[in-house]
Amino acid sequence: MSETVELLRQLVAIDSINPDLVPGGAGEGNIARFVAQWFERTGLEVILDEAAPGRPNVIGIARGTGGGRSLLLNAHMDTVGVKGMQRPHDPYIENNRLYGRGSYDMKGGLAAIMIAGAAAKQRGLRGDVIVTAVIDEEYASLGTSSIVKQWRADAAIVTEPTDLEICTAHKGYAWFTIETTGVAAHGSRSDIGVDAIVKMGKVLQGVEELDRALHSANPHPLLGTGSIHASLIEGGQEISSYPAHCSLSVERRTIPGEILSQVEAELPAICSRIAASDPTFWATTRIGFARETFEVSLHEPIAQTVTTPHG
Repeated sequence: MSETVELLRQLVAIDSINPDLVPGGAGEGNIARFVAQWFERTGLEVILDEAAPGRPNVIGIARGTGGGRSLLLNAHMDTVGVKGMQRPHDPYIENNRLYGRGSYDMKGGLAAIMIAGAAAKQRGLRGDVIVTAVIDEEYASLGTSSIVKQWRADAAIVTEPTDLEICTAHKGYAWFTIETTGVAAHGSRSDIGVDAIVKMGKVLQGVEELDRALHSANPHPLLGTGSIHASLIEGGQEISSYPAHCSLSVERRTIPGEILSQVEAELPAICSRIAASDPTFWATTRIGFARETFEVSLHEPIAQTVTTPHG
């Protein structure tokens, strides 16, 4: 078994389910200790960065001899849940594939950059190689957010699985909550009851129309168009009464060139148009979590390096 495969097997065997994504998840503490110890054994300088309580990023640095460019490598240690899986942390190989939770997303990438960091240390490169094993990619990206605030490099590679395609752009997203307010009343009192769920139906129609408009816009050459979809809806208190409240969670995916402030104005504009023709429509919108898009030119040296065949 190769060194990389054995390392991947050990990583997959460690439960690192994101606790923000799955309540009660093990978190990254155990795998962070494993990665830190592995870095130490291979001679890398090790730094722990507690990006969240009890959930440290691990940074392993192969210091260069001087005069070279620096490279930052990034992979996340957390995984999604294991519901429905029979052997999530018991990795096994079948038909030359290693199976287990996180083997693809993305402990395979994590193993690869760990091995690369150790190789950089052995080769004595001129520039620094900074290997970052981060927490919380599967929920709020707290780990990488902490890394970019503290570390700089001439180039960076994230080894997220992309079917071996070079990915130089990525969509952003914003999460919104819309709440419609009705008037609670017994089902027999249609004279005073206002149905907050029915009112939300008008919002859903507006969301669908906005999504169609986004898909008809000029696409990004790599990412296509922006989009919006309804994710979660909740409302009502019982079948025999008019619901006083309805809550809708919406995700808006963005492409480079779309400005967050403009995106934030889209849903309030939908609600304003509805209210203009319906005096019994009352709604509020608020933004929750958002991440900007990113894009790097294919003409950048790092992009040229990884896309140019080397004999």
